Amino acid sequence: MVRINRVYTGTGDDGSSSFVDGSRHRKSHLRFVAVGTCDELNSIVGLIRRECKVLPSHADGGSSASINRIQNIAESALDRLQNELFDLGAELACEPDKLPEYMQLIDSVQCDSLTGEMDAWLEQLDPLTSFILPTGAGPEPIIHLARTVTRRLERSLVAIEDEEGSKAVREVAKVYVNRLSDWFFVFARWVTKNMGEQETLWTPLGKRGESSNVANMIRKIGSNDADYDDLD
Repeated sequence: MVRINRVYTGTGDDGSSSFVDGSRHRKSHLRFVAVGTCDELNSIVGLIRRECKVLPSHADGGSSASINRIQNIAESALDRLQNELFDLGAELACEPDKLPEYMQLIDSVQCDSLTGEMDAWLEQLDPLTSFILPTGAGPEPIIHLARTVTRRLERSLVAIEDEEGSKAVREVAKVYVNRLSDWFFVFARWVTKNMGEQETLWTPLGKRGESSNVANMIRKIGSNDADYDDLD
C-alpha cells in the first residue's frame, strides 16, 4: 500500500530522481520526460472530467438527456483512464526487465476497451469529409488538447526506444498510447454530436477565398455607430 505523509524529501534538489528500481538518474532523462507527460495528460483528463460535470442541463440545441449521457459516459471512462495513466507512468519509470514482479501492467484488455468504445461511438457518427478544427462550446477543445499531448507522449516513447533499444518500451504500452490518442479524437466528435453542435471542418487555403478583414471589423466595433450585425 502506498503511504505518503510528506511531499518533499530533498533528495531531488540536485536534479536527480529515482526509477522504480531505485536507481538514480537526472530529471532530464527521457523516461522522466515520458512520466511527466503522463502526469500532464492525467491532469488534462481531470479537467475534462470537471468540464463534463458542469455542463448545463439544457445545452443549446441539445436535450437534457444528451448532456446526462455525456456526463455518465465521461465520468466512467475518464475515471478509468486516469487510473490507467498512473499505471502507465509507473511502468515507464523503469526499464521493462527491471520492473517489480508484483506490478500489474497495462495489457491488451485496456487496449481492447479503447477500441470497443471507439467502435460504439463511431456507429453513432457520420463519416468525416474533412479534418476537424479543435473547437467547440463544451469540453471538446480540451479533449483535443488531451489528444495532442497523447501524441507527444507517443513520441517520447519512440525517443526512449531510439535511445535504449527496441525493447525499451513494451509493445502493448505503445499500442495503448496510440489507441488513446484516437480515442480522444472520437470522444470529442461524440461529445460534439450530443451537445447538439456542428463540427467545424478545416477548409484548405485554396478553397477559403478571401480572408475576412479583421482590421475593418475592429474599426467598426470601435466606432459608436457600429452595426454589430454586419461586421464582414
